[in-house]
Amino acid sequence: FVSVEMSLLIKNGTIVNDDSMFKSDVLVLDGKIVEISPSIEPLPGLEIVDATDRLVIPGGIDPHTHMQLPFMGEIAKDDFHRGTEAAVAGGTTMIIDFVIPTKGESLLVAYDRWRGWADPKVVCDYGLSMAITSWGPEVAKEMEMVTKADYGINSFKFFLAYAGVFMVRDEEFYQGMIQCAKLRALARVHAENGAVIAERCEHLLSSGITGPEGHTQSRPEELEAEATFRACTMASQANCPLYVVHVMSKGAAAAIAHHRKKGAVVFGEPIAAGLATDGSHYYHEDWLHAARYVMSPPLSRDPTTPNALMKLLAAGELHLTATDNCTFDCHQKSLGKDDFTKIPNGVNGVEDRMSVVWDKGVHAGIIDPMKFVSVTSTMAAKIFNCYPQKGRIAVGSDADIVIWNDKATRVISKDTHHHAIDFNIFEGMQVHGVPETTICRGRVVWANGQLRTVQGAGRFVPLAPDSQIVFSAVDNRGKALEPVKVERAPYEATSALAAPDANANTVVKTPARTAIPPGGISSIQF
Repeated sequence: FVSVEMSLLIKNGTIVNDDSMFKSDVLVLDGKIVEISPSIEPLPGLEIVDATDRLVIPGGIDPHTHMQLPFMGEIAKDDFHRGTEAAVAGGTTMIIDFVIPTKGESLLVAYDRWRGWADPKVVCDYGLSMAITSWGPEVAKEMEMVTKADYGINSFKFFLAYAGVFMVRDEEFYQGMIQCAKLRALARVHAENGAVIAERCEHLLSSGITGPEGHTQSRPEELEAEATFRACTMASQANCPLYVVHVMSKGAAAAIAHHRKKGAVVFGEPIAAGLATDGSHYYHEDWLHAARYVMSPPLSRDPTTPNALMKLLAAGELHLTATDNCTFDCHQKSLGKDDFTKIPNGVNGVEDRMSVVWDKGVHAGIIDPMKFVSVTSTMAAKIFNCYPQKGRIAVGSDADIVIWNDKATRVISKDTHHHAIDFNIFEGMQVHGVPETTICRGRVVWANGQLRTVQGAGRFVPLAPDSQIVFSAVDNRGKALEPVKVERAPYEATSALAAPDANANTVVKTPARTAIPPGGISSIQF
């Protein structure tokens, strides 16, 4: 039996994968791609999608969202229904959201809560990542449980920010990464220095700085760079692959590059906001305008950073794009009108990411369409171990497909977006590259500027551990990092401590210490 609802024929398009571009038709039956060839004859009654002069690309995968997240006393406005509707309207056909337990809460209880929120609402497929907000033997045990097929978790996120809420101490982070490595699960990190941020917040507030400008001053990008370097260092010691979420600054990106050059397995994820906006908004004279951009880490104060991050994607120093979509409306943002630390952190992005990356990357001449597919879809599918089920136009893959008009433009606006909030951080931005048709598992969910979604039609995608792009080098790297033991003759303390013969011309030398180079410790090449 073939479901006509999940079957269609895409004619006359140019298929773009991460490694090739070619003209071909695509036949979809029962939600799967079953044939790719230059001229396919349509079956009777089959829906035809005309892709003449259009690109046929894998649906986007956003590996970092927070739908209906309870945070800072509020709940994010985009729930799993509105959030996934915004996603498909923008050409994204899968999200990976985060289960975030409260401190001390069972991972299993939190997991069930997130599945209960998402399963009845999602209009596209989704996976889950798990945050670790506490540490102990029971947490380690539950980490092992949720990596089983029944739960489908293959990554764990650690916060080095939000002291007293989500943050873990360095030793907890390190122990957590050791457990991740044992489970062949990817460690993900929010890299900031939570302890220093807390001190700076107190100082700024006592100095009378209460507005959104205080947010960016409380967590300067040097702290992101420091925490990223520290996290990469600890991950290397644990021999655990690391994924740095929302890379917002050049310094953080440089820390990732430094460790990758030494052989560390580290992935860097810039987000749509950081690729298209900068931190000048925090100093806008309109308080509400400034507050709308409050997120952590904050947008870079350097206006050249967005372009630099895109170039690092082009160079392979950063690897994939996400959004950190976590939306709060103007009323919720206004709760921090007298204290910037009470402004709920989070911005939109899941609807506009694909167009922003095309505009700032492909249209700007920095990346080609194949790299676009890689950083918006394929690399995420590979890292999170759902490739080639996702992230590729190929026979046997899920029919998550976007018909992309690379010549069209659109103007981003709160008046036309599908988010549940009353502003958009990209307001008024004209972007090149428009998703004309979005197809999820063979079902058209967006076409002609209209949603055709069914609430709850999306499926949970279990993500298995041991992704090859993540772990294939880890075992050999572990051998190189094994501790070294020196075999010595038995140590005779009495003879070693015996006084020298007074009549002997003996000089007793103390062990030499490591010399500090003339330029000081800062001149050491690591």
